[in-house]
Amino acid sequence: MIPDKNDNKTAATSQVEKMGSFNLFDPAHFLMRVIRNWYWFVILGFIGYCVSYIYSKYYAQRIYSSSLSLSISNNTASYFTPNQSINFIWGQGGNQDGVYLKKILLSRSHNEYLVKKLNLITNYTTKGLIKTTYLDREDSPVFLEIDRGHLQQVNYPITIIPKGKDTYEIILPEEGQSPYLYNYETESMQTVSSYARPANRILKLNEWYESPNLKFKLVPNSTSSNLGLQNIIVTLIPVNQAVNGIINSLFVEFDKELSSIMVITKTGYNLNNTVNFLNSSVEELIKKRLTDQNTVDQNTVKYLNENLTLIRKKLDSSANVLNNLKINNRLFDMENIDSKTLEKLTNLENQKAELTTKINSLNDIRNSVNTNNLEKIISLNVAGIEDGSFTASVSELKQLYAKRRELAQIYTPNSEPMREINRLINEAKYSSQGGLRKYFQGYYDRLSQIDSQIGKIDQELVTLPEKQRIFLDAQRGYNIIENTYNTLLTEQAKSQMRVATNQSNLTVIDKAKNLGQGPIAPNVNATKAQIIGGLLLIPLVFLLLAELLDNKIRNLKELLTVTKIPLLGVVGHNNFDNNLTVLEEPKSSIAEAFRAIRANLRFLFDEEQESKVILVTSSISGEGKTYVSINIASVLGLSGKKAVLLGMDLRKPKIFGDFKINNKNGISNYLTGQVELEDIINHTSIPGLDVITSGPIPPNPSELLMSDNNMKFIDRLKDFYEYIIIDSPPVGLVADSFELIKKADTTIYVVRHEYTEKHMVRMITEKYFNKEVSNLGLVYNDYVVKQGYGYGYGYGYGYGYGYGYFDEDKNYEEPTIIKIRNQLKKFFNRK
Repeated sequence: MIPDKNDNKTAATSQVEKMGSFNLFDPAHFLMRVIRNWYWFVILGFIGYCVSYIYSKYYAQRIYSSSLSLSISNNTASYFTPNQSINFIWGQGGNQDGVYLKKILLSRSHNEYLVKKLNLITNYTTKGLIKTTYLDREDSPVFLEIDRGHLQQVNYPITIIPKGKDTYEIILPEEGQSPYLYNYETESMQTVSSYARPANRILKLNEWYESPNLKFKLVPNSTSSNLGLQNIIVTLIPVNQAVNGIINSLFVEFDKELSSIMVITKTGYNLNNTVNFLNSSVEELIKKRLTDQNTVDQNTVKYLNENLTLIRKKLDSSANVLNNLKINNRLFDMENIDSKTLEKLTNLENQKAELTTKINSLNDIRNSVNTNNLEKIISLNVAGIEDGSFTASVSELKQLYAKRRELAQIYTPNSEPMREINRLINEAKYSSQGGLRKYFQGYYDRLSQIDSQIGKIDQELVTLPEKQRIFLDAQRGYNIIENTYNTLLTEQAKSQMRVATNQSNLTVIDKAKNLGQGPIAPNVNATKAQIIGGLLLIPLVFLLLAELLDNKIRNLKELLTVTKIPLLGVVGHNNFDNNLTVLEEPKSSIAEAFRAIRANLRFLFDEEQESKVILVTSSISGEGKTYVSINIASVLGLSGKKAVLLGMDLRKPKIFGDFKINNKNGISNYLTGQVELEDIINHTSIPGLDVITSGPIPPNPSELLMSDNNMKFIDRLKDFYEYIIIDSPPVGLVADSFELIKKADTTIYVVRHEYTEKHMVRMITEKYFNKEVSNLGLVYNDYVVKQGYGYGYGYGYGYGYGYGYFDEDKNYEEPTIIKIRNQLKKFFNRK
């Protein structure tokens, strides 16, 4: 199938558009760039190691953790100690007591109690040359004891320096005193008038230090660790801050195999501090829990005794009625009633009696909650209930009442703190009553079912004789009262037993201990890796940016693949003092490279042509076109050819300096008619090579180069020379060279390694494929390979990089990526 012409045209157009387009990123060159800059990675890696070492040794605050295991036994049951039994009505189970304890341990009320009792409003630290170390309270040789009636400034470091003989120097910060002071009695901030910085002073033990923002004394610690501390820094913190800090550092979990075992974990900056807090916290919890158990069980025994007295009177009265009926009516049994029916009736009435007792007990508990009489509340077990959630809500309510009593001594009833505490109390009440309502509903539903069943049996008993019905009613009443009495007796025995044998159902299995545990955080190794890795990324990122922003040609293979322009030869780096390498170093590799170029030139023009014009150009100045022109002319002259080198770069004449020729008369003088041809031809040490310099810089170089006189000048030279080599201006900046190219038989385009911009080559590539330039060949200049490290830098030759070649190029528009790259280079002083 013959392709459509339009398809061929489209494909050709697409191919031309791709010509001259280089890849944005060259992985191989980037890798070589990284290898060349290995020392930056070594330096920054070493710096990263030093920084991470200093950080881990002197700055990183280690976080330690200690744990305590606690067993929750099931040997007691009272209001404040709900056990793990299954509720006989609701089928509730699980570790309710454990959940309740967890809530207590993490509650604000419990931890606030600890903060106040254990005086945890002070943080102790010591500072070395660099690092601040957190201390346990017991590590300090003295305790700082504040006057709670005095306003104190919190988060204000107080430095204590031992001076010997029970004296200490108190040093306060040079600045930072604040008029906002904390009242530890009301737990609120208060504003005072401005005051001067409190003075430092020497303080003896038990002597008060007083200032507008502080009042404290130093109390000796008889159990001090005697660490020989040079200084102790004490910082007071508000109660709320201390409580929140404790709650946020506590973790409570249950053993996976045995849910009655609780593991309590505390984290902190000092291991001894976590150990002491856990042991103290659980010790106080056990004491408080035992006190609550005894209080509730004693209330329950009293409640049961009172009810038993009343029930006993009712039981005696009911027994008298039943006995009188037996004597007067001579009825001793219910022989006309089916025994199964009577047994069922008795069971139902017994159940009703138990439910009635439980409802009455539940009513008493609800009344205690509603009337704020929690100190006399009885055990939920009397009501047949075991609910940890209700217990926790009532415990919270009890704490809120205690808090309200404290606030009532300070605030008026309508103040904001009192309104807030009343709101919290109402919420806790509602939560407690909500928990009871579901039990009331369950009891009443069950009672309604029992009454319904009893009612059906009563309908069957209507047919009994009247005397038997009267006797049956009396006997049923007696049975109900007797069953209630027996139930209360059972509960009384249980309560009395608990009171007699009461002990906490919490047992510490493993106390928290300092076993030399290592820190759990921070992860020093991970931090070191992050610091070192972060610093190593810096040169990598900069090298990557440099690679992405670097638009220079650094890969010969890529250049040839993209441009498809024939390569005439590769010239190495010029290490000599001038450009006459072929003449002065004929045995060098560079001279050999130019001989190879001379040999390859014959493929670009007709060998039978008597005189050949070779034009040498490049994208911009500094790429070595003059250097290439001089040496190509030299190898042609040395080969016995009659050649002339023309310096037609009229703006920046160069050739005369290398051949040590006077540039007084040259091409510019000839083209303006000032001199004759013979006056500008300069002979060199090579018999076949002449040089015509550019002459003085004219005011109109473009007009002279593109004039008919210049074209005739080149034609005239053909009569005398076999080769005419033209050192022309750069084609990337001016249009002069394109006019001269039309006159040339062969054009040599010089590309300099790691110097020529990729976008500059695109222009000549497009003209080559558009047939605007023919017989074009590339010379790759200044190519250097450093052994083992890839491409090298070092130019050795050139005008110096930069635009601004002359006034006509001031409107030249740089590509955006080049602008960014040049700005970055300027910023980092790169050349």
